[in-house]
Amino acid sequence: MATGGSDRALINELLAEIRCLRARIDEQDKLIAAQQARISHLESELAKARKDSSTSSKPPSSDIVKPPKAPKKKGKRKKGGQPGHPKHEREPFAPEEIDNAYEYRLGGCPKCGDRLVDAAGYEDRIVQQAETEARPPNVDEHRSIARWCETCEEIHYAPLPAEVQKGQLAGPRLTALVAFLKGVCHASFSTIRKYLRDVVGLTVSRGYLRKLVGKVSDALEAAYNEVLASVSSQSFLNVDETGHKENGAKYWTWCFRADSFTLFNISESRGSNVLLDILGEDFEGVIGCDYFSAYRKYMKDCHVLVQFCLAHLIRDVRFLTKMRSRKAVAYGERLLDAIRDMFSLIHSRQALPASNFKALLEEKRDEIIEIATSDVPEHRESQNLAKRFREHGKAYFQFITTPGIEPTNNLAEQAIRFVVLDRVVTQGTRSAKGREWCERIWTVIATCATQGRSVFEFLVSATEAHFRGEPAPSLLLHVPP
Repeated sequence: MATGGSDRALINELLAEIRCLRARIDEQDKLIAAQQARISHLESELAKARKDSSTSSKPPSSDIVKPPKAPKKKGKRKKGGQPGHPKHEREPFAPEEIDNAYEYRLGGCPKCGDRLVDAAGYEDRIVQQAETEARPPNVDEHRSIARWCETCEEIHYAPLPAEVQKGQLAGPRLTALVAFLKGVCHASFSTIRKYLRDVVGLTVSRGYLRKLVGKVSDALEAAYNEVLASVSSQSFLNVDETGHKENGAKYWTWCFRADSFTLFNISESRGSNVLLDILGEDFEGVIGCDYFSAYRKYMKDCHVLVQFCLAHLIRDVRFLTKMRSRKAVAYGERLLDAIRDMFSLIHSRQALPASNFKALLEEKRDEIIEIATSDVPEHRESQNLAKRFREHGKAYFQFITTPGIEPTNNLAEQAIRFVVLDRVVTQGTRSAKGREWCERIWTVIATCATQGRSVFEFLVSATEAHFRGEPAPSLLLHVPP
């Protein structure tokens, strides 16, 4: 009996020790799981901190905050233009553009002193020199003579021309020049005031300059509204958005770039409601954009065709290859290889039969989607990318089945770059009138650049028409040569 009791006591001790060990193992498992989660989170945060313009949508200018790379070894190449580089020279002024011409002839040979004659068959040496006029601006005085009516016993004045009455001190070209300096050159009113005072010879106040810009903004209203009304009828649009400040409040500048014009619209919202307001529910074209949620919602709610930017996708995939997880890196490399194969196929298009090219592209598309959604590592960024492909994978390859559209959103990003520069210089707007001015002048600048038109001459034409009460010039009618 004593022996049996001793055995049971020993068994109970062993069971208690086993339970204690199990509890410690469970605690260790929980600690390891927590540490693994912590490590995974820190690796993700470290990878995000190391993002640059090649692995994200950050601008290239943000890369300059990083330590400089080791200097490369200097080669034998000399500074400046290299041998064989084509020479670039501006075209000379045409004869009708020359105001004064001067000729210079030697009276005798500088070497022997003998008489000289004009050398037939040899080109003259010509220097064309442009210079500004060192005089005040052209000033016209418009005087309405006071006339007395003996019958009515009243003073009457002849009406002034409409452009004089509307323009007052500044004529249409001077008004347009102020708007050009403000909108195109990012100049402040103080800078413009100094320029007019010291260069043009005209002293005005900053408040008056603001009134001149307001006149040009009013002159551009009809042209802007015409472009705004035409956006929803386009077959393809590149769309992008960027932040805008107004007295510390957050706004958003939306950019809609079509083949022949660009529209800017400043809104309080970054949501899909802006797309609904401008494009409507029945937009029948294709939108090129990034993967921002507003575009996905508009795509879903209104059944709109979308081409998501492949350049953004490639940067997101490259980001995976910078992670510490070997499985995530391998997953990203597989995707990059498949995308490279697709672009190699695109570059070799001329060597392939036209009938087979589309089918081969579709095969590459399906291959990329298959790789993106198969054998996905248990890694948050990898899983998010796989989910993106499952839900919207084909929207990255809309350019395959819709000829004429671009696989990237570079066009909109290029157009909106000017706005970003203007935001840095001007620090935003202060009123609804300021927002209207920015929308209109940015639309004119970008559209004229696309069409090869002079922004200044368009501003002059619009201002002249506004002063005379005539229809405004169109931003849609011009067809580039």
